Amino acid sequence: MLLAIDVGNTHITVGLFQSKLLKHTWRLNTNRHYTSDELGVHFLSLLATKNLDASKLTGVCIASVVPSLDEPLRSMSRTYLRHMPLMVGPKTNIGIKNLYKNPEEVGADRLVNAVAVHALYRKAVIVVDFGTATTLDCVTSKGEYLGGAICPGMELAGEWLATHTAKLPRVTFQSAPTKAIGKTTKESLQSGLFWGYIGLVDGLLHHLTMEMRVRPMVVATGGLSTVIGPYLKPVPRILPNLTLDGLRLIWERNNRGL
Repeated sequence: MLLAIDVGNTHITVGLFQSKLLKHTWRLNTNRHYTSDELGVHFLSLLATKNLDASKLTGVCIASVVPSLDEPLRSMSRTYLRHMPLMVGPKTNIGIKNLYKNPEEVGADRLVNAVAVHALYRKAVIVVDFGTATTLDCVTSKGEYLGGAICPGMELAGEWLATHTAKLPRVTFQSAPTKAIGKTTKESLQSGLFWGYIGLVDGLLHHLTMEMRVRPMVVATGGLSTVIGPYLKPVPRILPNLTLDGLRLIWERNNRGL
């Protein structure tokens, strides 16, 4: 069984694969100061919830956008999970061509998503990943990663307003606001953030599509993809576990014959 670990700025998403089947997923809060021992305790506890231990694992594959956790994760994997992890980076064999001006600047999660959509569709695709930041990434039908756009995530924008203003509260989004005209401060915030965000992402999709000079598929992933995705034009295919699937594909490419 493969343990796939997607380390984001807000959450660490973990998936356990048996062959190509995603059997279990977990989510931890990201703490940039985790030690390898603290991570080890967390990961062994996750496996224990499914009556599993590290001896059942065949490998560990990690994509991280939090550099301070890279070495603790490596050490944790070696010590507690008994595997040298595959850390996705600029020199990893991922099977697609990275056309960024400086390939080392691209976040591992963005490349992993590109790998997954190319393997799934073999078509031109724009991946919209709704995380702490929202990223839009363009992939050609030939498997070329072109680049894309980065903007603040919707919840991050709301958090910024709450911490930098005196009277605006924090708001959450379990579902879309039913109306644009808010009747309370909370409703007005939810409306402005949600519907304004729809306009932002729709506008970016329009401009990216024009520059790609094809009509790409749109795929949405990330924590808020199921909430935001149905309101985008065009409505994307929503694949919340896309990054985990990409990690599995990269691990398989680099461990053929084992």
